[in-house]
Amino acid sequence: MKHRLKKLAILSAALLLAGCIYAWLCDLLGWGIPCPIRLATGLLCPGCGVSRMCMALLRLDFAAAWQANPAILCLLPLLLAIAVDMAVRYVRTGSAAAKGWSAVATWVAIVVLVIFGIARNL
Repeated sequence: MKHRLKKLAILSAALLLAGCIYAWLCDLLGWGIPCPIRLATGLLCPGCGVSRMCMALLRLDFAAAWQANPAILCLLPLLLAIAVDMAVRYVRTGSAAAKGWSAVATWVAIVVLVIFGIARNL
């Protein structure tokens, strides 16, 4: 269990560091990673605007975050709860597979994002 906790802590720290470096580069250079779906099709995917949303949240500008991607902004608490549940399950059992409410919540988030992806392109 301690080994899995250490592994999870290292991975989480690495992801946090990568996110901080990405945010710093976005702020410094004024651009982020372009969406390959939008580049290929011209359509907005459900994730388009996440970089702008995160940068706005770092500035505590909730109006700009809402404008960048309202669906993911609304789903953030649910997605965070799913991630915490999976992390706890991984530390305890060694498996991070979503089960119970977490599996249902994951499917709800997927359905919401698919509907949002279709609706934002109509």
